[in-house]
Amino acid sequence: MNRTIPGILLALGWLLLLVLGSFQLFWGVMVVIGFLGSREYGRMAFADYLYESDRILLPLLIILPIITALFCRTSAAVVPAGLLLGFIGLALYVFFHYQRFETPLMILSRGALGLICIGFLAAHLILLRGLADGASWLIILTAITAGSDTGAYYVGSRLGKRKLCPNISPNKTVEGGMGGIAGGVVAGVVLAFIFPVSAPLWGVAVLAVLLSVAGMMGDLVESVIKRGYQVKDSGTLLGGHGGVLDRVDSLLMAAPVLYYMLIYSGF
Repeated sequence: MNRTIPGILLALGWLLLLVLGSFQLFWGVMVVIGFLGSREYGRMAFADYLYESDRILLPLLIILPIITALFCRTSAAVVPAGLLLGFIGLALYVFFHYQRFETPLMILSRGALGLICIGFLAAHLILLRGLADGASWLIILTAITAGSDTGAYYVGSRLGKRKLCPNISPNKTVEGGMGGIAGGVVAGVVLAFIFPVSAPLWGVAVLAVLLSVAGMMGDLVESVIKRGYQVKDSGTLLGGHGGVLDRVDSLLMAAPVLYYMLIYSGF
């Protein structure tokens, strides 16, 4: 119950935002989510290295691609520009505080990892929202990642035998991964009936396979990061659901895959 009710409320809020909210409102929500996620990342990556003022500045630098994505309807190049500006900002921060840190390279490299994994990847959710049928695609994408997580859990817990990545996530199995792909395809096709998009259903099914795999990779990447920083959850903001990053890790990896597939496939 501690997980079910918050999960339903989060899903309902996300759906209402996509169905009723404007592009600008969606961008604003993503800026807030990105900032909170970056704060979580900072607590994991830098622990006791930073002052409180740094824990505000660094998240702002990390989410610069999200901030610049506001202008993506004019040019998609604003997101790479935000990535470049974020890295320049991180470099200047390290230059200015160089003597303060025992290992300045660690600060720069960990900051750059957050810039890519949070700022750059999350900006693609805004790029998707900026497409003609972007809200529908985001709903379908969310359904695919949620269906994949559900399918992987139920199939893996009942039929799972062969470990998928035992050194990273001991509970994940090959059978669970296959169940996750099946669950993602079913969820994606069903939601495509309700929220039609330009792609045919067979195209949605093919995309769902790729996006399910990408979502699993996103989950594993976050597991690698959390293991590296020796934490169980990225945060506690969402109670039993962990932190913001724990809830969006699959979306962060799947969103760029979907965006570029749509751009270059003609869907």
